[in-house]
Amino acid sequence: MKGNDGIVVTLEAGVKRITFNKPERRNAMDFEMFAAFAEAVRESATDASRVVVITGAGEAFCSGLDMAATDARTLASLDIAAKVRELINPPVMRMRATGKPFVARVHGPAAGIGFSYVLACDVRVASTEATFSQSFVRVGLMPDGGSTHFLPALVGQAKAFELMTTGATLSADEAFRLGVVNRVVQRDELDAAVEEIAARLARAPQPALARIKAALSRSENESLAAALDFEAEAQAQCFASADFREGAAAFAGKRAPEFGRKNG
Repeated sequence: MKGNDGIVVTLEAGVKRITFNKPERRNAMDFEMFAAFAEAVRESATDASRVVVITGAGEAFCSGLDMAATDARTLASLDIAAKVRELINPPVMRMRATGKPFVARVHGPAAGIGFSYVLACDVRVASTEATFSQSFVRVGLMPDGGSTHFLPALVGQAKAFELMTTGATLSADEAFRLGVVNRVVQRDELDAAVEEIAARLARAPQPALARIKAALSRSENESLAAALDFEAEAQAQCFASADFREGAAAFAGKRAPEFGRKNG
């Protein structure tokens, strides 16, 4: 077992597991977790893993950016575009470019960047208790992590626009009907379902799997890279906006945001 406190990595019998491990914060991501996740994904290209399972500890998969990790004005003062390019974009690109299959095991909320990580996986298995939300807009942000590339390809542009602009929450069954997840099972059946898929992929001929993935992604990587770069610049503009400061303040105060306020 390795990783920092927020990310736990194990590797056994060819199956690598990357676990978001901040259950008290519903596995919300801070900068250290972003960096540790990026490193765990980077190592997957050359380690002994044959399949990578991504999941979360506790009752959530990943609830997005940890808004309590730092204040909104500090975030707004950072070079957010550079941070996105450094910490968020590389693991998403590597998840698509690495020849090994990535499997999302989703047992609770996957929101914001957590939903983006689910979309970047090759196989997505959810329990009936899983939910999915492009929650960025609720705090005045836009999706990143490749969501603007992945989601329209799965659900169509009109539905993607609806989900991104409203921050609406999808149930597991709704996600299955839209093609967002491959399979939905009862919570007590989730581990067995994921283990069966992971074991099958780990036993499969790796050169064939790598080439199948490459063939299916042949035209994807260039457009994904462009989407990630656009997201980085656009997200920086959102972080610098008064609406983000209002969204963050509303989140901290557990109240509904009043976007459009001239709050500097």
